[in-house]
This record gives sequence, structure tokens and C-alpha cells, in this order.
Amino acid sequence: MQAERVAVSLLKRLRERGHQAFFAGGCVRDLLLGVPPKDYDIATSARPEEVQALFPRSVPVGAQFGVVRVQVARLEFELATFRRDGPYLDGRRPAHVDLLRSAEEDARRRDFTVNGMFYDPVTARVVDFVGGREDLTRRVIRAIGEPAARFEEDRLRLLRMVRLACQLGFSIDPATAASARALAPRVLSVSAERVRDELLRMLTGPRPAGALEGLDAHDLLLHVLPEVCRMKGVEQPPEFHPEGDVWVHTLLVLRNLPARPTGTLALAALLHDVGKPGTFRRAEDRIRFDGHAELGETMSREVCERLKLSGEETARVGALVGHHMRFLAIREMRTATLKRLLREPWSEELLELHRADALGALAGTGTYEYCREKLAEFRAAEAAASLRPPRLVTGQDLLALGYAPGPIFREILQAVEDAQLEGELTEREAALRWLEARFPRQH
Repeated sequence: MQAERVAVSLLKRLRERGHQAFFAGGCVRDLLLGVPPKDYDIATSARPEEVQALFPRSVPVGAQFGVVRVQVARLEFELATFRRDGPYLDGRRPAHVDLLRSAEEDARRRDFTVNGMFYDPVTARVVDFVGGREDLTRRVIRAIGEPAARFEEDRLRLLRMVRLACQLGFSIDPATAASARALAPRVLSVSAERVRDELLRMLTGPRPAGALEGLDAHDLLLHVLPEVCRMKGVEQPPEFHPEGDVWVHTLLVLRNLPARPTGTLALAALLHDVGKPGTFRRAEDRIRFDGHAELGETMSREVCERLKLSGEETARVGALVGHHMRFLAIREMRTATLKRLLREPWSEELLELHRADALGALAGTGTYEYCREKLAEFRAAEAAASLRPPRLVTGQDLLALGYAPGPIFREILQAVEDAQLEGELTEREAALRWLEARFPRQH
């Protein structure tokens, strides 16, 4: 692998100048697990100015923390000087750091033991001051040193603990877990952007349902997503949802998402029934959730805005949640209505959400397959024209025909397009005659 070869060459050059240098952090963990690392970080005794002197194509990205980014070809590597952190005053960053020559002290200020090891790729030697290799063998996530101190230093570690456990399929050390539960309310002091990024990594990772259960088990969900917590214990009609309450259903939907879902699809799956607790009622011995999709759309937008998603992402999640019930009557839809739905920019995600939703209710995927077949049919011959046909009539045509401008224009133009989508109209002159017959002009 080119990235690894280049990283080794950087490390060797540091050593030639008398500096200690090791691979550090997550790449060491991944290498020991046999997983290709996403990047290679190097920890060294060289100070930032010494690193920059050795590598001209470098820039300090955290000079006060001893971090320099080195570019080789199109690859970038972070080289960080061994350090000891000063006091954390804001629950995120140390007030200052002391740059050191000691690898051991640097290891002891890191977050979890499986992330606290060093590796010498030249001799294939693991340098482990914190018991990370043993925890890797035991498949355990354990804080380095005193768990409460590690979480107080950077409270995002409360969420990172859950994500790392789910990503690796590891358990969490009991003392670390107990400390996380005790400090769970402190997660509210973490910026919305950092919380959002961790949540999206969890939800688009290999075990999104496990992540949700992990957040709940460590009392973090109540503070991060209280709306989701309220799903627990909300009954559903057993004839439609034999799997259980809204919480159980949501977990099953997350388990049935496709591998590596988009962040918007994953969030929509999490929030698609967020409106059910607020619309729950019993009528004639039946449980009903009238309007839950509409309420869910509003609530999901509020959650996305709170988490600082972009306007486009917020609108998309809201649309997916708001439309997720449209498939109930899909076979009775007019062809034009179905085509309009399937040509939406979020239609692929909506289809995948429906599939996961159906499987989460222990139902079949017949409707999903039907939509896939119809989509293939629409896309077969003249696919582009079939789903988004060229306009046969414009507003200028309506003016020329003597129609007065107003809301009627939109109604007429949509009616013409509907007829095109249904296959009734294909030519301009026929369309003009058709609309004049159906929309008499007002005199």
C-alpha cells in the first residue's frame, strides 16, 4: 500500500536524524486487527520546527499542540510531537501542552487503551504502555487511567466510546461504562457539530442499532436525542406491528438499512416514527397514529437543525420522514403520481427507507419490489422522457391562448404534465387542444 510505504519512509527519515518515531493511535489498532488503516499518524520526539526543517512540504496545523501536516505526492500525514496535556478547562481542549521526548507520557494522555499503542513498522514491534494489546485480544474498550478524568478532558469521548465499541464489535469495560453513565449529562456541553459527526458515524457504521442501544444503555440518548427516547414503551397495533413497540421497531429498521447508508437515510430511519408518541391514541379498541408522518417531518427537521445539519440535508431528512407512509397506497396511485414520486431527488433513499421499514415490521418487501419493477419499466424505453418529459405547453402559450395569469396557470401546466406522464399526450398541438377543452377561458 502506497500510503503505508510513504509513512514508513517519513518515520525512517526522522530516525536517521536521531528522533524517536512510531505509528500511533487508530492505525496501530487497525493494523493489529488486520484492517487497512484509513490513515497513518506518526508520533515523534521531534519538535514541530524540527519536523518542518526535515520536510519542506509541511504546515503546522496545531502548532500549540505539536502537530504538523506533511504532504508527499497527493498524500497527507500528521506528525505529532510527544506531549503531556495541561488542564482541560472547556471539556474539549487542554489549556496548554508540554512537548516531550517521552513516548510513555504521550500514551498515557490518550483516550482508550486500544488507541494508545505505538508500532514500529521497521521491526514489527508493538510499544504498549497502557495494556491496549491485551484489551484488543479481550475485545474490550477501556479508558486509559482514570475513566472520569479522560471523559472530563474531552466529553465527546462519551459518544466516541459507544461508536468505537460498535465499530469494532467490542464490549465496554465495566468501570469505564459506569463512569460514562455517571457523567452522561456532561455530553450537553459538547458542540452540536461534534455530536452530529459522532452520531452520523454511528448511524452509517456497521451496527447502527447497536449504537442506539449503546447510547441508551449509558444514559446518553436521553440527553442527545430525547425525542427518540420517548419511543420506548409506545405500543403499536399488533396486526401491523407484531415486532413490538416503536422503539423495538426503530431498532429493527436500523438493522435492515443497506450497508453504508447515506447520513440522511440513516437519520430518516432513526426518526421516521418520531411523531408516533405525540399522536398515539386508542379509537374503537384500535391504536392509531393519525398524522404521525406530518408531525414526524416537523420534529425531524427540528432535530436536524439542532444538530446543525445543512439546510439541504435537513430538508431531505424531513421529506423522507414526511413521505414514508406514501407506499401504503402505491398500487392505487395514478401513473403520473407514482412517476412524480419516483423522480424526486430523494426517491432512492425513500425506497430503501420503505424496505427497511417493512422488514422492521416483519412484513414482506412486495411493495418495494413493485416500485423497483415500475421504476425499471419507466426507465426502459425513453426513460428520461418517461419520468421527466419535455414541456409541451408553457406559460407563454397560455397567454397567447388568452388565459389570464394566475393560479390557474400552475393547475393547467400540471394537468398537461400529468397527461404526459400517463401517456395520453405526446405532441404539442394535441396538448393545446386538450387543455382548451378542459379549461374554458373566463370572459
